[in-house]
Amino acid sequence: MGSTFQNFSKFIQQYLTIPKFSPTDFVEIIIISFLIYEIMVWVKNTRAWMLVKGIIILLAFVFIATIFRLNTILWIADKTVNVGVIAILIVFQPELRKALEQLGHKKFFQGIFSIDENKNVNERFSDRTINELVKATFELAKHKTGALMVIEKEFKLAEYERTGINIDAEISNQLLINIFEHNTPLHDGAIIIRGNRIVSATCYLPLSDNMELSKELGTRHRAGVGVSEATDSLTIIVSEETGKVSLAKKGKLIRNVDGEMLREELVKLQNKTVDAKRLKIWKGRKQSEKDING
Repeated sequence: MGSTFQNFSKFIQQYLTIPKFSPTDFVEIIIISFLIYEIMVWVKNTRAWMLVKGIIILLAFVFIATIFRLNTILWIADKTVNVGVIAILIVFQPELRKALEQLGHKKFFQGIFSIDENKNVNERFSDRTINELVKATFELAKHKTGALMVIEKEFKLAEYERTGINIDAEISNQLLINIFEHNTPLHDGAIIIRGNRIVSATCYLPLSDNMELSKELGTRHRAGVGVSEATDSLTIIVSEETGKVSLAKKGKLIRNVDGEMLREELVKLQNKTVDAKRLKIWKGRKQSEKDING
């Protein structure tokens, strides 16, 4: 009995004792926490976030294979690990280089201690922004002025934002029309919209290689579909040749969009929690107006 108690006491002393905590350990914890935070922010703001999701799914399959002893799958996973790491470094070489370049002049503590005033606000953008976007889109369409407007959702568009010119201006009908006016410095390329602000203009977007797209579509439409394939964004496209409005989302192109349909899509995007209720109210008002006018 005594020996059992002694063994139990040794176990307690060996595994359950509180380790000594020195100032050096505290500094190391802060540094490691900061590095992990920066890596997570970088991953979220680049295409790496999609890669992380894919890796998680693959790890889930490997875990299932381990439980059920699926040796062939485990052998393939073991042989592809080293190659996969090298492939990741090659594919994300531009993003890694940009991350290292920005590390030297980053304001480290601004993002950590800043208070986001809109943190508890569910809306991605206001009703005013919707009105301004719809008004500007069809004013541009009326005069056959080509336009490409990418609206950010959950996936950050920072890598495309960096290819353009920083604007950081509140959205307005007049500003949007002026940006895409012919022969102006900012009319070529796309603008990126985040919340209620235009963050960047003249941005370059990836072109879609989808063979199902009509041959009559130009670079503007292929760029809109391309960015919707790579991200979860919603893109408004105004054709310079026909003046017709299209929407690109989830790799699909919706053509010949009218004002009502555009507004519906923006309301859905505006607020996930109340969009259905708000859209139903808005449709009811439109139907009432039609009944009165009819």
